[in-house]
Amino acid sequence: MARILALDYGKKRAGIAVTDPLQIIATGLETVDTNELIGYLKRYMAAEPVEKVLIGYPLNMDDSPTDATPLVEKFIGKFKNVFPNLPIEKWDERLSSKMASAAISGMGLKKKDREKKELVDTVSAVIMLQEYLESRS
Repeated sequence: MARILALDYGKKRAGIAVTDPLQIIATGLETVDTNELIGYLKRYMAAEPVEKVLIGYPLNMDDSPTDATPLVEKFIGKFKNVFPNLPIEKWDERLSSKMASAAISGMGLKKKDREKKELVDTVSAVIMLQEYLESRS
């Protein structure tokens, strides 16, 4: 089986998570600057088969778009141009950053390490991907 990638896309960087080949477990992969994301994805997909990409879709609690929603929409358009045969699915990312921060706090890391935004982005992607996997069961 091919893997599923999840992206927590932001203005400056994107957290990336990936499943194992059997699509059972989500694991943090990396955090990449958004201006380097397409190149990173090209290299990754040349080395690993990917069946689908999940992208965090930012919405307010009342389902209205956030200020980040247009950025994600723009990236989805670019992604579809570069990878026309690879499905990209939007996934509600509400509260994923808060859940990621809480999970990181519980890891026993030093305060300096807990405050790294890159770690929050990657853990957010893992949380979204794990939720997606559990929703399929």
